Amino acid sequence: MKKKIFITLGILIAIIVIGGGGAAYYVYHSVQKAADKMYDNKSVTPSKESSQKIKTQKPISILLLGVDERKNDVGRSDTIIILTLNPQKKAMQMISIPRDTRTEIVGRGTMDKINAAYAYGGPKMALATVNQFANLNLDQYIRINMEGLADLVDAVGGVTVYNKISWHDEGYYKKGYYYKKGYITLDTGKKALGYVRMRHLDPQGDFGRNQRQRDVIMAVINKAATIKSFSRYQEILAAIQNNIKTNLTFNDMKNIAMNYRDCRQNSKDYEVKGTNATINGIYYLNVDQAERQNVHNMVTNMEK
Repeated sequence: MKKKIFITLGILIAIIVIGGGGAAYYVYHSVQKAADKMYDNKSVTPSKESSQKIKTQKPISILLLGVDERKNDVGRSDTIIILTLNPQKKAMQMISIPRDTRTEIVGRGTMDKINAAYAYGGPKMALATVNQFANLNLDQYIRINMEGLADLVDAVGGVTVYNKISWHDEGYYKKGYYYKKGYITLDTGKKALGYVRMRHLDPQGDFGRNQRQRDVIMAVINKAATIKSFSRYQEILAAIQNNIKTNLTFNDMKNIAMNYRDCRQNSKDYEVKGTNATINGIYYLNVDQAERQNVHNMVTNMEK
């Protein structure tokens, strides 16, 4: 998967599966401690129905937020993904909403880029804004600080992805990073960050970047699921607990790990479509009502 970069439920599931299914008491409790540290019980309280769905193995949808959080700056959610897991269909769907999408910011009553909702009101406002945008009722979220992606890539020992274009990295050019077309290994976290953040040299702009983010997240998930070393577990857990917040409880995550692991067998990605617009000198992506309805339909159909 994906965002700036996403790093997310899939990774949490993979690690919990390793800890809970690997019969290692020590690892299992390390996972529990990490989950407790990530737990956010202040911003948004999910409905009892949401936890019940997880407990009874029903399809679920969760909002994934990738945030560039820095010192004295809460950041904006430049990666916004609606993740739906359907254990009956053994399927996973991820719908990416471009950060420049113009919409009403719920709670402020203003029109702005959708990524501003998190900056103004954290997960609560981000959830409310995405829900209104696509007429949904999401109340569970996972937020990752994108700086943590470097730690995760380092923790799993690097990842391999397929790169559609070649370029010299914008941010790390002086370090000599060059991304050739074809299969490449992102052997360091900094190299992975350069790969997922580039957009100005990509003919597809944000759309190309979002795809690379999704690819890296998926690669991290798959790599984490194959790791056998206890020392790697600890590095991965440290990277996760220091950079992720969620209102999913440990029991929620444990149930997802036990009952939703097969959802990775069939994965579908979709990027919300729109038209380019410049308003008062600022670029936006305008998404019409038909496309918003399409997003709503995709989520609800996946949940059936």
